[in-house]
This record gives sequence, structure tokens and C-alpha cells, in this order.
Amino acid sequence: MVLTNEGLTKGPWKEKGYRTLGYDREKIVENTRKNPMWVHFGAGNIFRIFPARLCQDVIEQGLCDRGIIVGEGFDYEIISKAYAPFDNLTLMVTLKADGSIDKDVIGSVTEAYPCAYEFKDEWNRFVEIFESESLQMVSFTITEKGYALTNPQGEYFPAYLEDFAKGPESGKMLFSRLTNLLYRRYRKNAAPIALCSMDNCSHNGEKVENAVKTIARKWLENGFVDQGFVDYLCSKKVSYPWSMIDKITPRPDKTVAEMLKNDGFENTDVIITNRNTYTAAFVNAEECQYLVIEDDFPNGRPALEKAGVFFTDRDTVNKVEKMKVCTCLNPLHTALAVYGCLLGYTLISAEMKDPELLEMVRRIGYVEGLPVVVDPGIIEPRHFIDEVIGKRLPNPFMPDAPQRIATDTSQKLSIRFGETIKAYIRENRSLDDLKTIPLVFSGWMRYVLGIDDEGNAFVPSPDPLLEYAKEELKDVKIGSTVKVSDIESLLRNSNIFGVDLVEVGLADRVVEGLNELLAGKGAVRATLKHHLD
Repeated sequence: MVLTNEGLTKGPWKEKGYRTLGYDREKIVENTRKNPMWVHFGAGNIFRIFPARLCQDVIEQGLCDRGIIVGEGFDYEIISKAYAPFDNLTLMVTLKADGSIDKDVIGSVTEAYPCAYEFKDEWNRFVEIFESESLQMVSFTITEKGYALTNPQGEYFPAYLEDFAKGPESGKMLFSRLTNLLYRRYRKNAAPIALCSMDNCSHNGEKVENAVKTIARKWLENGFVDQGFVDYLCSKKVSYPWSMIDKITPRPDKTVAEMLKNDGFENTDVIITNRNTYTAAFVNAEECQYLVIEDDFPNGRPALEKAGVFFTDRDTVNKVEKMKVCTCLNPLHTALAVYGCLLGYTLISAEMKDPELLEMVRRIGYVEGLPVVVDPGIIEPRHFIDEVIGKRLPNPFMPDAPQRIATDTSQKLSIRFGETIKAYIRENRSLDDLKTIPLVFSGWMRYVLGIDDEGNAFVPSPDPLLEYAKEELKDVKIGSTVKVSDIESLLRNSNIFGVDLVEVGLADRVVEGLNELLAGKGAVRATLKHHLD
């Protein structure tokens, strides 16, 4: 079985339990080319198995007659190696907690191109698309870093400074090119459009809006565009919906590839691009998924609510995002990542069989988080945690690793735990009730040392503040005893922890936990048993 248009007409797809396309794809491709509706930037795995599947669902229901056009502005090899050879098809492998597996071919992507000026024909196609009045929405899954115009010190990246200076036709960065495409749309017809981030980051629509408007204003200052373009971006014709997305999508798994190969599926090679993107003809992911979007689409939109998307107002989106990121999923994930690395685990699902780690996430979620959780009204927080702890994280078929989740932990602690601390303070709750969250902070500091519970060295996952944290902890050793004054600067860093731990009175508790974790070989396990048995 070969994943191409022709290949779908041959081979025992149905007999092997594969679900192929239930619609005339050629017609969808033709309709999309003539009247493009949806452009998506970010050709990675989460898009291919989630938004692309949602679009296919409404196509199969007869509610939509067009697909998605994909643009990749960073890693062009994804298009040449994971899209083009397979006629833009994807095999979606859904790994369910009960052990069953669904295998579905996704064909809603009709065109896929690198989005850069050096690809002239492809760039001209994007211009044509953006000048089309039929275009309703542009969505993004480019990771949180993709929206940043400045470094942590607030200084513009050199590439953006160059883009500001040279104008629309010389953009090195994706958002400069996007803003140019919007300028083309403005000049052609100023038609309405929605720019909808589907990235897993707080206030994602605001990040899109800030990037686009900042670039346009810089170009206005430098005489490249007129005031009308900035006014267009600030008008009700252009919207920047906020969203919350949730679906665990690990890298392509070798076990899944072997299973597919045994079926006779031939396109099982895992592709690693020069930019270190892991992809393949197939994408494996969990069954559970959520997408909540602010319903602000001035040129219309596909009926994605019929595929399970929640459309609501901005305030509710914000509440759902806070519920997930600050209480019901992300804090649990981060705690498992830190302690999983220290204890030598390589699978999140295996960690959930560990009685101390299971109790740790239960306490973070139910005991310390739920009392101050933001309840969005459309998704019940306790039910969400029930599903996370009872179904999602223990899924033995999900090859997700604590090492992957531990990436950029310094950027996550303030939101995933600091917001709960702030809520306790706002509501005049006693911080003495917070016992497990401070232990996560202690665990992260112990993790930064790069020595596991057996005394073996390991390489911490990439993190922009890893070297800073190492420097702050340079005098902390296994077997040593630490005082608050020894690491006070780190403890007071509210950018990392969300609060000044000394000022709010949690520093002593964090340091006490760190000293327990530093006692020697086996101290991490002993500390968890002491606090969680």
C-alpha cells in the first residue's frame, strides 16, 4: 500500500482496516484552486492530524467543498519530503487508550508549498490566493517562538530589523512575508479575513495581531506602505481570533512504523530534516482532542463546529486556556517531565504506573489546582482532569517522552504553577496548602544539575535559560546543603516562577525540598515517598 492518489486505488486498504477518502478529492482540489478558502502556515504533525482532519470531517459531511492550502515558512524540507512525495496525503494513526488503533487517510490538504520569495512560482501562487476574495481564514501552528519579533530583553531580532528597513519585498521572516501578502490583499480589494492561531500558547491571537501590526507600522514609518494599510489591519475587516488547542502529538514512532509495515503500508520511513524536524508519511497521536476558537470570522468560515470545534467568545477561550494550561493538563505534564527525567523514565505512560508520580499529579490537579481553577463553563474542569489522569497520560500506546516535554521548562513554570500561586494570594488562601507545587520547583532545580537519581549524568532538554539556571546553581552539588541566601537571585526570579518566591514566603519550602533531593543517590525517590506516600 502506497500513500499517493494512485496508490489509494490499489492494495488492500479496506481489508487491512484503513479508512480512505469518502469524497471526490479531485473535485475538492479543483474547487480550492479556483476559490481558496483556508490557508494554513506550519506544516507540522499537529496540523496534519488535527485541523486537517477537522476540515476533512466537514467535507465528508457535505458541508464544505474546499480544502486547505499549506504554507511552510521555516523548514521547507517538510514540504519536499513529507508532502510532495505523497500527493499531500497523510496517514493518521490514532492510538487509543483501550489499545485499539484507527488508521485514516487525510486528503483535505490540496496544495502545499514553501512560502518564501526564492520559490517564485509558489510565492506567486500565495499572492493569487491572498488576493482572492474567497479566502476566509489563515491559521497557524508555528510554535510560540514563531510569533516573536523580539528577544527576552525586548530587542528586535536582527532579521526583523532588516525586514523593517528593506520593506515588504525582502522579508526574511515568515510574518514579514505574511504581512506582505496581507498588503497585497489590501491593495487588491481590502477583503475581510481572519488570522487564527492554533498554537498551544497563551493569548495566541494577540501574538498574531501584535506581529502583523508591528511590521506594518514599521513599514509605514519607513515609507513602504500607506496609512490605509495599517487602518485595514486595525479595522473589523481583519480579525485575530484567540484559540485553545489540545492534542498530544509525539514524533513518528518506530513501533507504529513497524505495525504499519506489517500491514503492507510502504511509506514508513521516519524523516529527519536538516532543521531537525521529525516527520513521516504518517502521524501518530492520541484520540482525545479539544479546539476552542473565538468566533470572529468577518469573511465567513467552514462549519467546523460540526467536527467538534467549540466556537465561543474571547473571554471563554481565555478561560478554557487558563483551565488547561494552569491547572488541568500542562502542570501535570511538566511535573512528570522533570521527575521522569530524574528517575530515568522515557515514557509518560510508564510514569503513570509509578505510585508516587501518580499521586504527585493527582495532588497538583485535584488538591492544589482545582480550588482556584478557572471554570470556562463549556468544559468541566474536574472531568477534564479525570480524562487526563485516567485516560490520556496513562495511554500505553502513546510514545510520548518526559525528555520532549521538559524542553523549555523555564518558560513554562510561571504559567503552569505561578498562576495558581497568584490565585491563592488573590483569594486570600493559605500558601501553606501548597506542598506539591513547591516540590516541582525544587525538582526543576535538581533537574538543571543534569544528574539523575542514580548519580548518572544526563543532558537536560533544550531551554533558553538553562545556562542561566546552571550559573545560578553552580555551587549546588549532590550531597550539599543549600540556604535560601545561596540561590536567592534565582528564587526571586518571577519571570521563571511567576512570583518572587522569597517575597511570597515559599522560598524556604522550595529550598527544603531541594536539600532533600540533593541528599545523595536515591534521594529523589526518597523525597517523593516522604511527601507523597
